[in-house]
Amino acid sequence: MKNIFLLLSYFLITIPICSQELVKSPQPFGPLPTQKQMDWHEMEFYAFVHFSLNTFTNKEWGYGDESPQLFNPTNLDARQWARIAKEAGMKGIILVAKHHDGFCLWPSAYTERSVKNSPWKNGKGDVVKELATACKDYGLKLGLYLSPWDRNHAQYGKSEYITYFRNQLKELLTNYGDVFEMWFDGANGGDGYYGGANETRKINTLEYYNWDETYKLIYKTAPKTLVWGVGPSEARWIGNEEGRAGKTNWSLLRQKDELAGKVHYTEFMSGHEDGEKWVPGEADVSIRPGWFYHKVEDDKVRPLDEMVDIYYESIGRNANLLLNLPVDRRGLVHENDEARLKELVATIKTDFKTELLAGTKVSANNVRGKSALFTAKNVTDGDKNTYWATDDNVKTASIVFDFVKPVAINRILLQEYIKLGQRIKAFTVEAKIDGQWKTIANETTIGYKRILRIDRITASAIKINITDSKAGIVISNIEAYNAPTFVRAPEIQRDKTGNVTMKSEEGNSIYYTIDGSKPSLKSTLYKGVFKYNKAVQIKAIAISKNENISSGVTTVKYGISKEKWKVVTASSGDMNLVNKIIDGNQDTDWNFRSDINNLTQEVVIDMGAILKINGFTYVPQQVGNNLNLISKYEFYTSLDNIKWTIQSQGEFSNIKNNPVEQVKTFPETKARYLRFVAKSTEENGQTFSIGEINVIEK
Repeated sequence: MKNIFLLLSYFLITIPICSQELVKSPQPFGPLPTQKQMDWHEMEFYAFVHFSLNTFTNKEWGYGDESPQLFNPTNLDARQWARIAKEAGMKGIILVAKHHDGFCLWPSAYTERSVKNSPWKNGKGDVVKELATACKDYGLKLGLYLSPWDRNHAQYGKSEYITYFRNQLKELLTNYGDVFEMWFDGANGGDGYYGGANETRKINTLEYYNWDETYKLIYKTAPKTLVWGVGPSEARWIGNEEGRAGKTNWSLLRQKDELAGKVHYTEFMSGHEDGEKWVPGEADVSIRPGWFYHKVEDDKVRPLDEMVDIYYESIGRNANLLLNLPVDRRGLVHENDEARLKELVATIKTDFKTELLAGTKVSANNVRGKSALFTAKNVTDGDKNTYWATDDNVKTASIVFDFVKPVAINRILLQEYIKLGQRIKAFTVEAKIDGQWKTIANETTIGYKRILRIDRITASAIKINITDSKAGIVISNIEAYNAPTFVRAPEIQRDKTGNVTMKSEEGNSIYYTIDGSKPSLKSTLYKGVFKYNKAVQIKAIAISKNENISSGVTTVKYGISKEKWKVVTASSGDMNLVNKIIDGNQDTDWNFRSDINNLTQEVVIDMGAILKINGFTYVPQQVGNNLNLISKYEFYTSLDNIKWTIQSQGEFSNIKNNPVEQVKTFPETKARYLRFVAKSTEENGQTFSIGEINVIEK
């Protein structure tokens, strides 16, 4: 009898263990990331460095005819770049080793257009090598950008250039250690020097480079390298240069259609739910308006508010963030850029200082096979390799977090276990407030990481409802935080007559200065519109009355107001609307259509007085889908509206992807009249647009 009891006891004890072992892990669903891509996802945040001849010619895109002798940084320090990136929590640096003008930052054996023919280090320098060493010393990964387009190379557009391009790839992938990402820009073909030909060369991007063979070369030479950009890439452009992914963002792409030219780049922001390949998005953006360093942009570093938004709309929307730090002519990341980056990092660290779900009671209405292997508690255990999973046929489920006492929350972070695929199509978040469940978020995809910014609520419980999924649910991590109140910096505008208006969120006070000093509570309190029509630098902060928290500083510079400005002539368009280009409001614009036989259009402006100027700016149309962007221009000045002197001409490089204020400088000159000539549009259309024309005063 005793033996039977013991046998029965053994049988009862072992049943749960056996049942646990019988519960199989979820099967992979759909396209999956490779291990290389998983490692890439986990990097999340890394730096871009644009630094080349353009830095010394003050251009965004070099034409290809600039002398290598111009490249001569006075204090190049790649370790400074690496230190700044490391302190910001970045995991790597991607260096622009060769931009479209063909100048190489390493002593390539295949061209004379490189650092070996510059005065820097008497031609013995190698920027790529110095950065590779610095990255190794700081524990960062090295990435490289090699422009497929070369506006200098005489053979560009011919088969011989492909051999040259691949030879340079081999140099970069074999001489500098592991390269985590190879970056190929989508700009290919157009005007260039081309060894003296000075012509336009057009190519078929998808066919000319024979990307399949080029990728085979890369993977054979450097199997650890992930390839970004054009061709059958392993990661994709996010579709803009603003650093922002779509609220819906799949890591999947219909790449076969893309390679056949059937996918518009705007679809990259969200990817494709039915994509057949895992091609996650990388959001690239510069910390300044331009990608290369321009001294005139020293006070145009993106505001902290914008940088914080970029973080949440890239990393917080299932994309990696590639943030450009344009190295200056010294060879250093500028102090203003470093300071803004530190502010961003401090804000994000504070936002995610204390996680709130780790000690909660966690439950779910479905657990795969009722197994402890896939329990809801796995989402709070801090282990990226464990996860809550539902049964295969369960595509809607809820997970609840009960607090011991009500807790304030305004951030929620979620992660799918993407090694098994991206599955979630829709979810909601509910909060139990005063005993009642209230929906506080209604969202779509999750992917590797999704972060929600919500209004602060105080809840006794939080519930995540997966309302639609492609397959059984697999969630590896859910976190919640109560980030400090973030006060956005005030907006400042000045109209044509010199009236200054400042705006902030309701309940905030604004303090400002007009002498360049940093504003504080002791500065002038903004009480309403005031007039200031002289040249001025205005700095302002917003203060939250309830919590006495200060925003970042908004800085704007204005020359003498446009009160006396008027448009003298315009070659076409509605003359009743033309004054929008000088009304001080860049959100209003003037569109004018050219004759098919004469695409060149121009406008003449009288500033009403003789001024000393050393540049001008063109603000393109800011609102709408078709911005009618001007690509090539001429800019003239005159004292009498009779004799004209050309001060600047050329192209607004990369304006299609970066339609921000275009800044062009020239030696100081006296002028009363301005003549702006639009030579062509980005899409070679007949309609031009201007949001605002300004001058730069000494």
